[in-house]
Amino acid sequence: MKFTANKIGRKIPEELFEKKLIPFQGKGKGPYKVRKYAPKIRMRRPGEQKILGSIREAIKAGELTDGGTISFHHHFRNGDFLLNMVCHEIAAMGLKDIRLVPSSIQGVHKEILPYLEKGIITEINCGTSSVIADAISHGKMERLLTIRSHGGRARSIENGDVEIDIAFIAAPTVDPYGNINGVRGKNACGSLGYAFPDAHFANYVVAVTNDLVPFPNNPISISQDHVDAVVKTDKPIGDPKGIVSTTLRITRDPKNLKIAHDCVEVIKASGLLKEGFSYQSGAGGTALATTNFLRDYMKSKNIKGSFGMGGATEALVRMLEDGLFEAILDVQTFDTYAVQSLLNNPRHIEIGASQYANPQTSGCAVNLLDTIILGGTEVDLNFNVNTSTESDGRIQWGMGGHQDTAEGAKLTIIAIPLLRGRIPIVVDNVVSVNTPGENVDVVVTERGIAVNPESAFYDTLLKAKHLNIKTIEELKRIAEDLAGGPPNQPKTTDRIVAIIEYRDGSVLDVIYQVAD
Repeated sequence: MKFTANKIGRKIPEELFEKKLIPFQGKGKGPYKVRKYAPKIRMRRPGEQKILGSIREAIKAGELTDGGTISFHHHFRNGDFLLNMVCHEIAAMGLKDIRLVPSSIQGVHKEILPYLEKGIITEINCGTSSVIADAISHGKMERLLTIRSHGGRARSIENGDVEIDIAFIAAPTVDPYGNINGVRGKNACGSLGYAFPDAHFANYVVAVTNDLVPFPNNPISISQDHVDAVVKTDKPIGDPKGIVSTTLRITRDPKNLKIAHDCVEVIKASGLLKEGFSYQSGAGGTALATTNFLRDYMKSKNIKGSFGMGGATEALVRMLEDGLFEAILDVQTFDTYAVQSLLNNPRHIEIGASQYANPQTSGCAVNLLDTIILGGTEVDLNFNVNTSTESDGRIQWGMGGHQDTAEGAKLTIIAIPLLRGRIPIVVDNVVSVNTPGENVDVVVTERGIAVNPESAFYDTLLKAKHLNIKTIEELKRIAEDLAGGPPNQPKTTDRIVAIIEYRDGSVLDVIYQVAD
């Protein structure tokens, strides 16, 4: 196998599983296709019905064969049941060598683990967590896991890097002709933005629902002209309670509250926090605390922002309701309060994954962000960020819109504790790179704030005397002094089990199988 070093010094094989890999060369310098992919034409004549009697009928109607590709959305997060349901049916039909292209794999999907080991599912394209991620780390899947950002996933579907044979859309409500929304019905999950590329570009699209409603279903998120079949099932497609997880609760940890407070101080010092300010944060406890602190400050100074974006949370919705933002752009809704807001507030706007973060469009919304607050499992001396693997090399997390927002925003802040348990988080070199350091401006920890010397805000932030500014090297030394040394290097084999793409389709890094 021949390897080539990419811009950040990671060695990338020239080819894997007969696929040529393009090494990352920096933002704006990746591969680009001049035309979008087009799906098959499917005609529906007057009088023809779309309702089918079962998922098996839909699989047959979509002409799925061995080696085929299927996709799903993850707006139910850990409450999604449809992916398991379809994979069980595919296995029962004797199909094999299937590629999964969901927008995320969650812990609830552990039921598909035997299908990886039996060769029924041989490849997965998405961020992956929990049991499935651990199995892939230990070499249980035949081919590669390809980890893409949300924007990178939309790009790969629209430009034909990924051709979806059947897209299965868990539809909280749908009418007999295929109009879908996610804001009504007992299974309301909010925005269906990550399913938009699938609906528009898959060769066959199936809406699976527990709640078939009269035509026309209103409002329409995914329209009838993109849906080929409708299946009503009595088995639950998803549980909205699973949308909310432990990562969606505001932190009470004093250490993380200090990090959140300092994130707001950095934003204030940058000069960006003024009329028309735009903002996105993640949905972790520290990020939610940052949003609350930001809300209090904006109210006290009567600052009105332009928009908040991302996974919509109650904290962000409260800012909209207080008049602190003109609008919310919502690609994924993170709690039931935000679901109701999307249904009832016209200034809470549903957007698709491509509009959100696809770099190969006429303009995605991340390009308009002033500030983004992000997390990570590790940061290194070059400000590269790892979100997918733990320090022992095991895949445990996805990537989401991390690298999309980091590139698009003017000010990218990584908010992390200096230690997790007894493991330093600031290291010489991260195990895996998900976001390159050229897109990171500031790292905020409870014991100091490091500013990237390449950041446009470097001089401005160093002049802010109230900020506890340290170099990234100083933060690393403090972490190692507290922990008694650097973390152990992961023990791996020479087999590559996953690749991490940059949002443009080039390859940032590869992940090796962990040694038993």
